Amino acid sequence: MTQNVSKSVALVGGGHAHALVLNGLKTAPLAGAHVTVINPGTTAPYSGMLPGFVAGHYTRDALDIDLAALSQKVGATLVDGKAVGMDPVRKVVRLEDGTELGYDVASIDVGITSRMDALAGFIEYGVPAKPLAPFSQKWDAFRKSGGDKHVLIIGGGIAGAELAMAMAYALRAHKGGQVTVKLLDRSKVLSANSPKTQARVLKELPANNVEVLEGVDVVQVTAKGVLLADGAEIPANFVVGAAGATPHDWVSNCGLETHDGFIKVGRTLETSATGVFATGDCAHMAHSPRPKAGVYAVRQAPVLLQNLRNALDGETLETYDPQPDYLKLVSLGGKRAFGEKMGLGATGHLVWRLKDGIDQKFMSQF
Repeated sequence: MTQNVSKSVALVGGGHAHALVLNGLKTAPLAGAHVTVINPGTTAPYSGMLPGFVAGHYTRDALDIDLAALSQKVGATLVDGKAVGMDPVRKVVRLEDGTELGYDVASIDVGITSRMDALAGFIEYGVPAKPLAPFSQKWDAFRKSGGDKHVLIIGGGIAGAELAMAMAYALRAHKGGQVTVKLLDRSKVLSANSPKTQARVLKELPANNVEVLEGVDVVQVTAKGVLLADGAEIPANFVVGAAGATPHDWVSNCGLETHDGFIKVGRTLETSATGVFATGDCAHMAHSPRPKAGVYAVRQAPVLLQNLRNALDGETLETYDPQPDYLKLVSLGGKRAFGEKMGLGATGHLVWRLKDGIDQKFMSQF
């Protein structure tokens, strides 16, 4: 018997929560509804394995969640396009090509972006760390090319530090010229992290031949490197922007209530518009603010799936309460990692194996 489909669900973005929602639909479809996934590309990279790919521990394909295959298995439609707007009153999502897609219930899981475009010369000569897909392509090409390798990472947060160590590790085997890797920050590196994480990573950076430059104000990226506010120049032929992680422009102006540009959600993950949800890094949990971390998107997924179902059926929504702490795992270049939870920390190959096991388990679901 053909199912009578009367409602539409739009999953805007291929983030971790939406991938898990699609996975959940294999065993529990949304009765009476058709699901449309909107994402720029047919795959979505898993950010947890990016440092491992950069270091050379994983192939590029190992990072990808196959959204096309997932969608096909659950009877969903994958639209290969970039969302650039939403009208929660008219209930439409607007794509870059001008197409508008209607919905009855929607969820947004588009992650964040590295806001470096305002830096002079960055668009022409720099490489943003996010989105991950174009970054990984450019890094792969640079790593395999010949000549000197002078890498600069702008942004001394944990993501920048992980990338710096991974790049330095990958370039150890380079025989075609000089290699330098520098991590730059306008204030102090790792200032947002715990003292324990700061202490460990600050030891690991020089051990990986990464030079740390603090109090450095980059004002321009050029074809030869970067120019600083004091007039000094630092040579580079691969400049990565890992600073200023911010929401996408359209997310901040999509007609939903926001906090610093991030979409405000309540305990049910619902936004200010009835029937519209948001998860992952693009969302701000107003009831219980948390740092941007993939673990929250993963834990939000079962609640989101149930609430999509409940919203369609007019049932009471379930609540999501984030855990007070989580295991923070930091890649240290080679097959070593640092882990911290509840003030306790450990470093070494076994911690990397734990991280690798968690990552592989996550990807094996798909």
